[in-house]
Amino acid sequence: MEILFVASEVAPWSKTGGLGDVAAALPRALAARGHAVSVVTPRYGSIDPHAHGLHPLHRALDVRGEPTTLWVSRDRAPVYFVEHEHFFGSRRGLYGEAHDYADNAERFAYLARAALALPAALGLRPHVVHLNDWQAGLVPFLLRHEHARDAALAGARTVFTIHNLAYQGVFSKHVVPALGLPWDVFRYEAMEFHDQLNFMKAGLVFADALTTVSPTYAREITTPDGGVGLDALLRHRARDLHGILNGIDVAEWDPATDRHLPARYSAADLTGKASCKAALQRELGLPERPEIPLVAMVGRLADQKGIDLLVAALAELLGRELQLALLGSGRREWEEVFQRAARERPERMAARIGFDEGLAHRMEAGADLFLMPSRFEPCGLNQMYSLRYGTVPVVRAVGGLDDTVEDYDGLNRGTGFKFRDYHPQAMLLAVRRALETYRDARAFRALRLRGMAQDFSWDRSAQAYESLYRSLAGP
Repeated sequence: MEILFVASEVAPWSKTGGLGDVAAALPRALAARGHAVSVVTPRYGSIDPHAHGLHPLHRALDVRGEPTTLWVSRDRAPVYFVEHEHFFGSRRGLYGEAHDYADNAERFAYLARAALALPAALGLRPHVVHLNDWQAGLVPFLLRHEHARDAALAGARTVFTIHNLAYQGVFSKHVVPALGLPWDVFRYEAMEFHDQLNFMKAGLVFADALTTVSPTYAREITTPDGGVGLDALLRHRARDLHGILNGIDVAEWDPATDRHLPARYSAADLTGKASCKAALQRELGLPERPEIPLVAMVGRLADQKGIDLLVAALAELLGRELQLALLGSGRREWEEVFQRAARERPERMAARIGFDEGLAHRMEAGADLFLMPSRFEPCGLNQMYSLRYGTVPVVRAVGGLDDTVEDYDGLNRGTGFKFRDYHPQAMLLAVRRALETYRDARAFRALRLRGMAQDFSWDRSAQAYESLYRSLAGP
């Protein structure tokens, strides 16, 4: 099958979260299964085409009368970069700098039209156009209404993936004519949302099929608590909504080969994991104590991640026999809470504000436990990295966390520890269970090995998407 994949970020060229990882890995996994996959994304100012090995294409797209040039990364699943100096090339950020760019509606409407102009320009005939998050939300409508007679897109079906429903691309209704859209779209049954224009809703209304990144999150977003104002629409389209769990890059995240680690290890020989723990304690300035459990947390310091639970429970947590290592950035007052705790309790806590890819790998390898108390989590990747690295996750049972972590039964089943109530004491109870199990070396080793035996490769996810595409496009 021919597949056109549209995403606003693709790792390693552009990334703010899990979308960038998915847009890099899923097309490659589909290509490995024999499909012809092309990816379309902006060429942001942060992407130097020469430094990143991109090649210019001497074919211009016509986007509403404006010529647009392209760059390409020649890969098994080629990535085409849309060049527009004002909308993308002159910007340092993807979506904003401190604040969202005021013209994001125009920027991503332009990406949508450029993506749909690409097949005719390059001789592609996609069976499926796969859109990702609100930035590509206009594509299904534009395909139906501006490309109805486009031979290159004849019969193409659309799949729209929700990576995080909390981010919807909501804009003033006054942008409707500026985007070249008819006012007919500004109604409740189409793109109108509380008297504003909603790009996410556009994708949900007009795409042929909808997916999201875990089965549990697919159920959660059809409820008032999880639907962020769109639950009624998602219930209406429940038959078209599929929860397909994300995978992880098992080559990049492999403790047996990871170039970021001071020692390597595998399920067959865990010796190197102890060396990674000792090295991480030294790197973070924590006392080098092999007998004390080291708990790690890596990610954004944002409401979604349950940071308020950690802040509320921090004093009690640090009063237990453990070490806590945190890597991340976000809300300033939370950064200050963790930095102050690290200064006051240097034997118990280390905080690194910012992001460091190598340190993230070393924390996954060196920690004994990994904490993810998320308020909501569409899929989550760190819990899957943790399982692969023999680091036992302690998670709230929501979204992809619930789908990927099996609660330890105290005997011989389970891969981690889960709690359900969004309350500091519920989290602390799960941590206490984990610490008690840690003291039983045999049980904890078995827990590690069960986690390391899980399969979170992208091939499994690609098979599920392949089945969905075939159901839409036919034989």
